[in-house]
Amino acid sequence: MADTTDMTETFSDQLMGFTLPARNARGRLVRMESVLDQVLSAHDYPAPITHLLGEALVLGVLMGGLLKGDAAQLTMQAQTQGGIVKLLVVDYRAGAVRGYADFDGERLATLGANPSLTALFGEGYLAITFETEGNQRYQGIVPLEGDSLAEACESYFSQSEQIPTLIRVASRAGANGRTAAGLLIQHLADGEEGRERLHVRLDHPDWDHVAVMAGSISHNELLDPELSLEGIAWRLFHEEPEVRVQPGAALSRGCRCSAAHYEAIIARFPAEEQGEMRGADGVIAVDCAFCSRSFALAI
Repeated sequence: MADTTDMTETFSDQLMGFTLPARNARGRLVRMESVLDQVLSAHDYPAPITHLLGEALVLGVLMGGLLKGDAAQLTMQAQTQGGIVKLLVVDYRAGAVRGYADFDGERLATLGANPSLTALFGEGYLAITFETEGNQRYQGIVPLEGDSLAEACESYFSQSEQIPTLIRVASRAGANGRTAAGLLIQHLADGEEGRERLHVRLDHPDWDHVAVMAGSISHNELLDPELSLEGIAWRLFHEEPEVRVQPGAALSRGCRCSAAHYEAIIARFPAEEQGEMRGADGVIAVDCAFCSRSFALAI
């Protein structure tokens, strides 16, 4: 592994990237603490939804961190017809992350403390949308199957992008708030551009080795506040000839709502439709689901 003596170690609320050149693999690591609490505190979520949204926020950061450029964005949306969780949405752009969940509280209360993904969503689906800095947009949709959102995201990369991917996410509540963390690692195309892609070689020995090593990570290691993200990469891959670490974006709660933002959106509607939006006082009321703020627009 490269000498990290002079590097500032990464512990929380910042993304960290790494590559394994000898194995044609790349990875992302993140641990969320204060930013996670900021996002979750916008609503009084019950424990199962807090856990679910915390996992979704980590996944959004891990996948969004694969994109390059400040204008690139990742949006992940889980939705179902008739499920207890009606909508779960997370988006990430250049370190700014936000998320929101809409659910049926009465039905959720009947499920107990640790409901399964199937119990929450029924026959739901997960849509993952990448928007590049060059305004290219591509999306994949996969069923919400398996035990976790992380499994559904692995299916997305396997089915939609044909990239072998392993994802691990951990979350827990503590005396000082909730912590959530995750690891994403992928096997990249073998060699120069134009070579055969690895989706026809999922049994590649390099990927088998990387997946076994990465899969050995424990929840406690991911969540350990005294173990840096660089330390996790070292524990997993210290036998590799080289591990290249790249500090990633610092995280922040990324709600982009403002009165000016909503005024610009409403201005696109015809005057007649704007009139229908107004209350008896002539004001247009707008609520932001992400941060639970309300705006009274006198336009």
